[in-house]
Amino acid sequence: MSRYNDAPADRRLADELVESLVEIRHDLHAHPEVGYEEHRTSEVIRRELTAAGIEHVGGLAGGTGVLAWIPGRADGPATGLRADIDALPIQEETGLPWESTHPGRMHACGHDGHTTILLGAARALAVESEAGRLERPVVMVFQPAEEGGGGGRRMVEDGCLEGRVAPFKVDRMFGLHGWPMLDAGVVGVKDGPLLAASDRFEIDVHGEGCHAAQPHFGRDPVVATAAIVTALQSIVGRNVDPLDAAVVSVTVIDAGAAFNVIPMSARLGGTARSLRPEIQDLVERRIEEVAAAIATAHGCRAEVRYHRGYPVTVNDPDATDRVRTIVGDELGADRLVEVDRPTMGGEDFAYYGQVVPASFFLLGQRPSPTDPMPDLHSPRYDFNDATIETGVRLFRRIALAP
Repeated sequence: MSRYNDAPADRRLADELVESLVEIRHDLHAHPEVGYEEHRTSEVIRRELTAAGIEHVGGLAGGTGVLAWIPGRADGPATGLRADIDALPIQEETGLPWESTHPGRMHACGHDGHTTILLGAARALAVESEAGRLERPVVMVFQPAEEGGGGGRRMVEDGCLEGRVAPFKVDRMFGLHGWPMLDAGVVGVKDGPLLAASDRFEIDVHGEGCHAAQPHFGRDPVVATAAIVTALQSIVGRNVDPLDAAVVSVTVIDAGAAFNVIPMSARLGGTARSLRPEIQDLVERRIEEVAAAIATAHGCRAEVRYHRGYPVTVNDPDATDRVRTIVGDELGADRLVEVDRPTMGGEDFAYYGQVVPASFFLLGQRPSPTDPMPDLHSPRYDFNDATIETGVRLFRRIALAP
């Protein structure tokens, strides 16, 4: 018998939920809403919570966040579970029966699956609470705007972990993400940094416009911009320790509107990723220094705006050990994968980990090693319904753990 509960009973409970949960997931997928516009999604979440008799509060984090809670036998601190609920501004190309009905918007990162899993876990845990088998309270965070909007930060600022919304303080937090690079049913875990700090930068290069046939009468911001793009690539290669990880990618360049005119200015922008605060500081400083120096060398002036985004997502070792034990008990040791290195993607689950010990784990999505699926943020990505049950079982068992 498992140290947490009876695994066969877990399986029967999950089986009873699967069909209705798949219907919910397909409904959410067909009606995607981007950050802070998830009004219908929030209504669906609240409808399902109400039907299960679960107390909750909506209107958080700018209006679309939902916080739900289930009491346990003890009045002490609660276990927190989180799901992000927003979609992306992408035109879907899956051709599925439940394809997005909203042009230019789709659930390309699996948040429809995350939301469905947490709703399923909520329903299962309500049954456990009613039967007196839930020792600790559980708080469930349905947060908006993970895709760049910082909804996790706003849920924290609204007091969702501090007992200001729910009647319980949260002392440990757990979340998951569907992961197409892992096989379905496999769970990836890692202590320490799992996802990178995610920053962005914009650089305006100001020169002096002139006729393109007489460039010596002006100061060309396009040439300066091209040199800056090249020089920025030296930051990671020549300023960052080779044993550390960082990324500087220029993704936007904009200059001029006529073939025979050297413009007054040019603009470039991109993203910077890092895994340690010291490297984040270094990259920001060097982007500013390199841009200014290269622009000056070309007789131009650079104006740099560096925007700090999500911090590094750092997994607490003790919380992650809980996940390891539960995966082994619930699914079997062969379903647990130790992630050997972080990914340079960003996640605002990081904000929860800055307040309480937290663990973020990866739920495999790939049907098989020989049957790859589209990557996250692809217009052809769709969350694997076959993994919903696994996610529900894990969230349920995490909440049941003493």
